[in-house]
Amino acid sequence: MLRVGGLGLAGSLTGGSILQAAKSVPTPGFESTFGRAKNCILLYIYGAWSQLDTLDPKPDAPEEIRGEFGTIASKLSGVRVNELLPMTAKVLDRCTVIRSMSHPWPLHNAAYTLTGNLETTNLEGRQRHPDHWPFFGGVLDFLDERTNRENRAFRPPVSVGLPWVQSTRSGPNKRAGTFGGFLGASYDPVWGEFRGEMPQGDPYLEVTPEGRFSFSERHVPGLTLDILNRRRSLLGQLEDQARWINQASSVRSYQRTRERAFSVASSDKLRRGLDIQSEPAGVRERYGMNLFGQSCLSARRLIENDVKLVTVIWDEWERSDESWDTHHDHHPRMRKLLLPGFDRAYSALIRDLEQRGMLDDTLVLCLSEHGRTPKFYDTSKGPGRGHWSEVYSQLFAGAGIRPGTLIGSSDEIAAYPAERPISPKDILATAYHLLGIDYEQKIADRQGRLWPLVHGGHIVPELIG
Repeated sequence: MLRVGGLGLAGSLTGGSILQAAKSVPTPGFESTFGRAKNCILLYIYGAWSQLDTLDPKPDAPEEIRGEFGTIASKLSGVRVNELLPMTAKVLDRCTVIRSMSHPWPLHNAAYTLTGNLETTNLEGRQRHPDHWPFFGGVLDFLDERTNRENRAFRPPVSVGLPWVQSTRSGPNKRAGTFGGFLGASYDPVWGEFRGEMPQGDPYLEVTPEGRFSFSERHVPGLTLDILNRRRSLLGQLEDQARWINQASSVRSYQRTRERAFSVASSDKLRRGLDIQSEPAGVRERYGMNLFGQSCLSARRLIENDVKLVTVIWDEWERSDESWDTHHDHHPRMRKLLLPGFDRAYSALIRDLEQRGMLDDTLVLCLSEHGRTPKFYDTSKGPGRGHWSEVYSQLFAGAGIRPGTLIGSSDEIAAYPAERPISPKDILATAYHLLGIDYEQKIADRQGRLWPLVHGGHIVPELIG
């Protein structure tokens, strides 16, 4: 029966070529920084923060440009930031700020920022479209699989995402960006799932100490590691009866997903990484008792427990165009929710990594898909800023990053770069380089077509050192 069923299954599958990758070698002239980062924490500010209200304020601009907030000096020489970022201001000497990020697409296009593909503007709301290239973390997973085949089943996954699968807690728009693309869904991050009470109705404002992350939506009573291993052995015996079907790409994808599920279910290190309840109350408070803060704390714990990349998304909540997408009610949202929550979490993460001796090995990327309009516009819900990609700011720290550096500048109203425009593709190329991956190599899709890891990106020399 198994053989006949296997025949039917195999007959319905479409074949796919075996994916291949070139060996990673450093780009000539950048050998000294190649592979400096052993792991990475990616903080993604979905919806896009305002450059004017964070890292590139313009206190001398007219009020309709500068807004209501004042500025404060930071530890990064000559750099002033929003007055609601006092703790971040004190750690900027460990960081690099880029004030001249720029690209032509003012859309919520995380796929443009987080994959190597230049052609994603019409795919923003189509998570599984076959034209998507793989997320940065999926590429790391794919390359690790081909260079470190031994004991993968007994190691934590390469890429983990928090606090939940991207774009599953908002409106009908299901955004792209952090998925496996043409590599397939088995190269998505292993997504955590937050469960807990929200006393103020928004997890980014507050969660209770009892809130926790897990990798399973349901608990299976009595499921032990011994039982898991016996089930895995039985499954392997059954598959030995139809080993010939393994050549089908769909089956390989299923098998990979299954192996990853076994790895997650049996990993003590993953459980320790998610166990934020074991942290002292004072540490949890430093990060902030909100979803972003506790996700950042869990990211540090997961990196300590051998996860290579942890992606923390400050995602939309309940409705599209919420959180950092401040089309309306801009000042109250920034003042009450967004800036204080980010300030606590980011500063605590940088200090914590430094104090534990982890910052030299951990690359910390703080990215978003664009900036916001220099000029406010009025709405029935108060002034707002629209989408703006001509110039915006991003923040970097950790392994291989040159600390205490300001790169680029914007004009007098933060509308266009005044010098050194930098593309999101340049950031991806630099991140791959620091993680020991030749960003110029190519990988094959399911049809065997070769594509570069990053289309058009180049290393940013001023960023590394």
